Amino acid sequence: MIEVYTDGASAGNPGPSGAGIFIKNNGQVERHSIPLGIMENHEAEYHALIKALELCIEKEYKSVSFRTDSQLIHRAIEKEFVKNKRYSPLLDRVLELSRKLDLFFLKWVPGSENKSADELARRAIRMNAGEKE
Repeated sequence: MIEVYTDGASAGNPGPSGAGIFIKNNGQVERHSIPLGIMENHEAEYHALIKALELCIEKEYKSVSFRTDSQLIHRAIEKEFVKNKRYSPLLDRVLELSRKLDLFFLKWVPGSENKSADELARRAIRMNAGEKE
């Protein structure tokens, strides 16, 4: 099974944001840093998961286990419900994409287990401003 670690981060709330996606696939590793523009941290977390789902679908991965350190995202996906209706379209998009996989799992992990995705998300924030890596 493919493991995907996602993280969204913002420098400010709202502020420049980025998605970090770290994929482990049969011993191979993929790293993605995706600038997201200006948004709030919770939005960045949703967009990171959406981008990760889109990548997996594009690569035709069928069984994927996702990891996030966002309890808000984990609870929303698990219950298929958001308290803040502003996030409803993002949740709907995640659910729509997740149904395109044969197996979709989402697990909450502590931040200490999500450092690779966090570093990638922070790199993506810097990419918004065109900073050199």
